[in-house]
Amino acid sequence: MPNDYQRAGPVFERFIEEARDALDLTTRNQTYTVVEGVFRTFRRRLSVEEGLRFADTLPAVLRALFVGEWDISVPPVAYAERKVLDEEVAGLRRHHNFAPHGSIRAVARALRRFVDEKRFDQCLATLGEEACAFWSVEAD
Repeated sequence: MPNDYQRAGPVFERFIEEARDALDLTTRNQTYTVVEGVFRTFRRRLSVEEGLRFADTLPAVLRALFVGEWDISVPPVAYAERKVLDEEVAGLRRHHNFAPHGSIRAVARALRRFVDEKRFDQCLATLGEEACAFWSVEAD
């Protein structure tokens, strides 16, 4: 059995803790919703093939979260300004979403600790400048 699957639960738990701290949230549920919102916001801009390539760079549980409940019949939408993307993240379960300003960057910082960054960045480069900018931890 691949190590990625053997360690899936503990890796996910550590990621949620890192993301919670990066987002300055208090609960795992709040953090999960923000991470899911970030993933869905990014995923909406990808074709199915692009999304599956991106998902393949993620740890097992995050990979499942990224592709879960994806309506692949909906065509990709255009990227938008960071403020609009952050608002989209906060729109998931709006009444139960505690996404702070800068959620995408905070999740990106946490996520980069759990992926092979070289492989992750190589994949993003194939998806274009806007995908690279989405997952950048640098301020605009």
